[in-house]
Amino acid sequence: MIRQFELVERVKAYDPAADEDVLNKAYVFAMKAHGSQKRASGDPYFSHPLEVAGILTHYRLDAASIATALLHDTIEDTPATLADIREKFGDDIARLVDGVTKLTRIELQSDHAKQAENFRKLLLAMSEDIRVLLVKLADRLHNMRTLHFIKNPEKRRRIAMETMDIFAPLAERIGMQELKNELEDLAFAELNTDARNSILARLKFLREEGEDVVKRVVAQLGETMRAAGLDAEVMGREKTPYSIWRKMQHNNVGFEQLSDIMAFRLVVPTVEDCYKALGVAHGAYPVVPGRFKDYISTPKPNGYQSLHTGVIGPEQQRIEVQIRTREMHEVADYGVAAHWHYKQGGDRRDGRQYRWLRELLDILEHAAGPEDFLEHTKLEMFQDQVFCFTPRGDLINLPNGATPVDFAYAVHSEVGDTCVGAKINGRMMPLRTELMNGDQVEILTSKAQTPSPTWERFVVTGKARARVRRFVRLKQREQYLHLGRAILQRVFQEEGYEYADKALKGVLKVFDVDEVEDLCAQVGMGHLTGRAVLEAVFPGTKKRRVVEKVVSLARARARKTKGKGEAIPIRGLIPGMAMHFAGCCHPLPGDRIVGIVTTGKGVTIHTIDCDRLEEFADQPERWIDVAWDADAKAAAEGLVGRITLTVMNEPGSLGTLSMVIGKNEGNISNLKITNRTTDFFDMLIDIEVRDVRHLTDIIAALRATPVINSVDRARG
Repeated sequence: MIRQFELVERVKAYDPAADEDVLNKAYVFAMKAHGSQKRASGDPYFSHPLEVAGILTHYRLDAASIATALLHDTIEDTPATLADIREKFGDDIARLVDGVTKLTRIELQSDHAKQAENFRKLLLAMSEDIRVLLVKLADRLHNMRTLHFIKNPEKRRRIAMETMDIFAPLAERIGMQELKNELEDLAFAELNTDARNSILARLKFLREEGEDVVKRVVAQLGETMRAAGLDAEVMGREKTPYSIWRKMQHNNVGFEQLSDIMAFRLVVPTVEDCYKALGVAHGAYPVVPGRFKDYISTPKPNGYQSLHTGVIGPEQQRIEVQIRTREMHEVADYGVAAHWHYKQGGDRRDGRQYRWLRELLDILEHAAGPEDFLEHTKLEMFQDQVFCFTPRGDLINLPNGATPVDFAYAVHSEVGDTCVGAKINGRMMPLRTELMNGDQVEILTSKAQTPSPTWERFVVTGKARARVRRFVRLKQREQYLHLGRAILQRVFQEEGYEYADKALKGVLKVFDVDEVEDLCAQVGMGHLTGRAVLEAVFPGTKKRRVVEKVVSLARARARKTKGKGEAIPIRGLIPGMAMHFAGCCHPLPGDRIVGIVTTGKGVTIHTIDCDRLEEFADQPERWIDVAWDADAKAAAEGLVGRITLTVMNEPGSLGTLSMVIGKNEGNISNLKITNRTTDFFDMLIDIEVRDVRHLTDIIAALRATPVINSVDRARG
C-alpha cells in the first residue's frame, strides 16, 4: 500500500500549493473508518480507496479530488455520514463524495431498464462536476484490476460488460485514452479470455522475432527528423490486445494481415513542427493512400489533436506515424484531466469538446423511458464523426451517416422541429441525404412545419430521434383521445345515456388515471373497453351478450363497406377497437388466428403457429379468441401473403416470375432481393391475395415454373 507521506509527496510533486492538511486528514479518517474491513482478495479494504487516490495522482488531479478518492466509500460502507464529511472537510469535498456515493448506490445491474436508468443518473452527476466521473473511473479501474478475486463468474462477466459498454466509452469521450485502453483490455480478458491469450501469444512471438526491427525503425525515424533540423522524440507503441482484436473483427482480417500493430509517435515542440515533420516523413518514405488524418485543424470531440499518416517506413515496414506536440500528447493520454485547473476556476478553454454532454442531457428531457435513453446515448457515443459548417462558418460535428435533419437539431431543437428543406453546398438536397466532411449546410424552416414520423427512419443522432419520437407520441395520444371519446359516445348512446366528460370524473380512480383525457386515450388504445367504463359510471347497467353483438355489427359493417377495403373481417373484436395484422406471419383468411393486445396499437392478429406468440406465453390476459368472419374472403381483399423463393439468374427470369403471379390473379406489392450469387437470386415477395388457398395456388404455380428453384410461404 502507498504510505501516507508518499501520497502527499506525489501530490506536492505536481501541485506544490496543495492542501497537505486535507490529504493527511482524509487518509487518517478513511483508514480509521474502514478499520478491519477486508476485500475479496483478502487485503485490507482501505487499500482500495488508497489505490484509487494513487491512480488519480497519475493524472495530476487537485487535492480535493484525491481526498474524495480516499473518502469515496466511507458513507456507503462505514458508520461515517455525509454530515461528518462536511464538518471535517468542507462543502466542496462533501459534495464530491456524495456524488460518487450516489453513483455507487445505483451501480449498474443486469436488468436492462435499471442499467439505462443508472446510466442516466451517471450522466446527471457528471454534469454537475466532472471530477465525480474522474473518481468513479479510477474506482472502476482498480476494481477491474482486482476483478479476478471475485469468485462468481456471472458477476465478473456483468461487471466486465458494464465496463465495456459504459465506462470505457465515457473515458474515451473525455479524452482519457490511456485509462480507456486499460479498462477495455481488462474487460476483454474476462469476456473473451481465449481470444486475448491467442493475441498475447502472437505478440510475444513478434517481440522475440522483431525487437531489433522496432528499435531500428525508431532510430532511423529519429535520424531522418534530426537531418531535417527537427527536435523530435520518437516512441514505438504496441497496440492493446483488445484494440488489435477489434480491428481484426471490424476489417474481417487475420492477425497476420494487420499492418499497424505497432504505432510510432513523433513528439515535437510546436504545431508548426508537426506539419514540418509530416512533410519530412512524406518526403522520405512512400505514403500509404487513404491513411492521412488531420486532427489538429479539426480536433476530435474529446479534444484529441494529432496528425496520423501511414508510410512504407524504414526497412520497408508499413507503419502508422502519429505526430503531435507535448501538450497534445498529454491530452491524448490524460484528456480532460490534463486541462482541468480547479484553482483557476475550471477549464479555461471554451468547452466545445463537452458539447456532447450537454446534448445528452437535452435528450433526457425527451426520451420516453430509460431504454429509449440508452439507445439514443449509445448512438451518440459510439459512432465516428463528420464535420459540417453553417452558412456563417460555425463548425458542427455529427455522427457518421448524419443527415440535414440531424444537423438542424444539432443547431437548435426549434430549427429541427420546423425544418422543411436543406441546401448542401448551395444545392437543394433531400433531407435524407448523408452529410460528408466539409459540407456547408443551410437549413430552410417554416413555422407551419412539424417533425415528420418518417424522419425516424434515417436520423442517426439521439437528440433528433428523441425529438421525433416525442412528437409522434403526442400526435398518437391525440388520435387515441379522439377515438376513445367517439367509442364512449357510441356506447353511451346505445344504452340510452347522454355522454358527458363530467360523468367520467367520478370513476377516474377506478381505472387508476388522473384526467378524463387519460381515460379516453386508454379506451382509444384498446387498453379499456367502452362498456367497462359505462358499467363503472352506471353500475346498474345490464350486461348484454357482447359476443353476439360484435359478430352482428362486424357482419353489418362488412356488408355496408364491401368493396371499399374498410371492413374488418374478424370475429371476436369489440367495435371500434384498433386492429392490425402482424408483419411477422401475415395471417390470411383460412389461417387459424389469435389476437394479442398490444400496448399503443390495439389488437395484433397472428397465425396460431407464429413463433412470436412464445413471447406472450406467460401473459394469458393479452390473448383474445378471434376467427375470420364467414364473409372474410369478400371483405379482406388486399391482404398480403409473403413468400420466399430462389430464382435462377438468367435473362427473363423476373418477367416469368411476375407473369406467373399475374396469371394467377396475384398482385406483387413488394419485392426484395435478400441474397445474390452468380447462379441464383434469393427473394422475399409480398403478394396481395384473397386467402390462404389463393396464396397456395400461386405457390404451386411457381413451383411448376422451370426458372424457379424453390418457393415457400415466409414465416417471420
